[in-house]
Amino acid sequence: MTGTTAHPLPHHREDGPADAPPLILGPSLGTSLAVWEPQMAALARQFRVVRWDLPGHGGTPYGVLPGRTDGTAPTGGTAPTEGTAHTVADLAALVLALADSLGIDRFAYAGISLGGAVGAWLAVHHPERIASLALVCSSARFGEPEGWHERAALVREQGMAAIAETAPGRWFTPAFVGTPEARELLDGLRTVAPEGYAACCDALATYDLRGGLGRIGAPTLVVAGRDDPATPPAHARELADGIPGASLTELAGAAHLANAERPAQVLAALLGHLVAHPADGGATDDRTRRAAGTTVRRAVLGDAHVNRAAARTTAFTAVFQDFITRYAWGEIWTRPGLSRHTRSCVTITALVARGHHEELELHLRAALRNGLTAEDIQEVLLQSAVYCGVPAANSAFALADRVVAEHREGK
Repeated sequence: MTGTTAHPLPHHREDGPADAPPLILGPSLGTSLAVWEPQMAALARQFRVVRWDLPGHGGTPYGVLPGRTDGTAPTGGTAPTEGTAHTVADLAALVLALADSLGIDRFAYAGISLGGAVGAWLAVHHPERIASLALVCSSARFGEPEGWHERAALVREQGMAAIAETAPGRWFTPAFVGTPEARELLDGLRTVAPEGYAACCDALATYDLRGGLGRIGAPTLVVAGRDDPATPPAHARELADGIPGASLTELAGAAHLANAERPAQVLAALLGHLVAHPADGGATDDRTRRAAGTTVRRAVLGDAHVNRAAARTTAFTAVFQDFITRYAWGEIWTRPGLSRHTRSCVTITALVARGHHEELELHLRAALRNGLTAEDIQEVLLQSAVYCGVPAANSAFALADRVVAEHREGK
């Protein structure tokens, strides 16, 4: 293990079995470890989950670090010289210290925005510690340094109220802003210590990992919100293009805190990635595949369908339900090689070709849930008309027209 225990530890929480594979979750700027709450119940069933708070956020005091770890002076802004983190490397040192204190050597890591940057830095500089990596609404570089230094100076002078009013537009789509979940996260932002928030802004200002992406060897999942103004999809594509073998999932109807706005979709993508790349490097068992498959199946097809299928299961059909859950959903739909979006496109085409209209209707609804737009489905069906035949596509267009209309009406 890397010796980092000289640092005080950040506030953290553990969930899940102590002997399960370790998974460390990093939060985004302005949030606490509670930002991961929508995914916790499912993750804690399979993993030893450790969540941590940034300096000045949640239960971590902003002075958690005794000073800088690289021996240099802070650059830009009016950052204090002691008691806060000024680089992503400093935050990464906190994570390693925390992992060491818990006896965790090698672990899976998932982080949102700044929390993701910490994981990417660790994957470059401490590859022996990172078994797999998931970057949610993150970036290799979060814009020009001047903007972050200005924001740091603003909160140091005027407090958190100065940026709290603009946060909803950065964090959420307009349709989600008024929800209880959004309000709770925004209330948490107002409790952040200004010095801690400013120190994290300083860390973002100096962060630029673009030249190091090619050095990340850990299996990597990148998740983007299509409506994210803070780290737009182009940032996610840069990560996915630069990290060897990385997979990319883009979610429609999600802004910067995509895991809050699209919790089931983020959970399904994350579980599929984690199951495909276990921390111990070993093969997964049927129990793990079944659990992951159930989660993905619910995320893609919806709880109502899965509940109906379970209710109809008999002693005779139970073996088939177990088979498709473990194999189709637990092994194929969880593979990182194709995005959920692409898998929906392929599935629709195959069902059009075979004329399986009942399954096609089911997967058209699933495609909309997976982030395909009506225009995306239209293009898939046009492509199918060329290669599967006009009569098949004619029936598919009629069915899709009804499904899309019902989706828009909220049925």
